Amino acid sequence: MNATSFVIPPPPQASIAVAGESGAFPVRRIWCVGRNYLEHIREMGNDERAPPFFFAKQPDMLEADGATIPYPPLTKDLHHEVELIVAMKSGGLNIPPGEALDHVYGYGVGIDLTRRDLQLAARSSGRPWDAGKAFDESAPISPIRRAGEVGHPGKGSIWLKVNGETRQSADLEQLIWPVPDVIVHLSKLFALKAGDLIYTGTPAGVGPLVRGDRVEGAVIGVGEISLRIAD
Repeated sequence: MNATSFVIPPPPQASIAVAGESGAFPVRRIWCVGRNYLEHIREMGNDERAPPFFFAKQPDMLEADGATIPYPPLTKDLHHEVELIVAMKSGGLNIPPGEALDHVYGYGVGIDLTRRDLQLAARSSGRPWDAGKAFDESAPISPIRRAGEVGHPGKGSIWLKVNGETRQSADLEQLIWPVPDVIVHLSKLFALKAGDLIYTGTPAGVGPLVRGDRVEGAVIGVGEISLRIAD
């Protein structure tokens, strides 16, 4: 439903910067792949034979590169998860495999911040993950780079450091479900549209963050991101 006037001021349109462009990328929805690197599945004690599954964050949870993020409430176990991000320029339902990459605008680097204790408590009781995953400022992201500039990365180093110490290090070749497969599977569940972001999953090495930590992440050939957890 569209309206020409509103009874309260509408929220601002969520957006992220695009490298080399004056305009920003408007964000519609944020989809996240739950488990997409074998060693991360193993370190979390999950079934490595399971098909991909998805959860969501909200667009107003995005934070730009260089942000200082407050330690979130009601957790004692905040974790980092570095990920390749896909930005969609179009979409649809049941996208054929051979057409999946035609819908991609570009790529970025994101960190899926997770209240791990709340996530695990929800998982053990069969409840949704929202409290553990979808909280304020939980989706830091770098500027997007256009696919016409960086191509469609299927390999290359992905890493994350905390206070200069490497915590996560892998290669995009280790994705169980590469980007085209993720798009195909997700489009069977939801109609993808322009403005959708997809966090494609994190490699092994996830771990806790504490107040004052400085975090750096990168996907070689795509971009870098940095943030700080407030004191």
